[in-house]
Amino acid sequence: MTLQELYQNIGGNYDQAIRVLRVEKLIDKHIRKFTKNGVVEKLLEAGSRKDPTEMFECAHAMKGVSANMGLNDLSEMASEIAEEYRAGNPRKMSDAQVDQILSDIAARYEKTVAGIRAYEEG
Repeated sequence: MTLQELYQNIGGNYDQAIRVLRVEKLIDKHIRKFTKNGVVEKLLEAGSRKDPTEMFECAHAMKGVSANMGLNDLSEMASEIAEEYRAGNPRKMSDAQVDQILSDIAARYEKTVAGIRAYEEG
């Protein structure tokens, strides 16, 4: 499987990743690290505890990493959570809506991780 095929399989935006990282070797390096950085797991854990500060911090980090990697669905969902819990912003979503977004993040992340693992196996 090529890197472009991986991106197609996981619904990523390869062109965006190449614009940001410039060379395929860096995309390969960072996509392999993506499953090991733990930010999604930390966000989901913070969400289960309803820790607003940690949810913001993790979602903000996840948004940036995902956007740089061309993983737009993950980035957009993380952005929703980050804005919901940004200091000074009034809450606009119910806890049930936040839980749904976190569930969607978990499902998209699982699909992404499965694709990356298949890519790594070759």
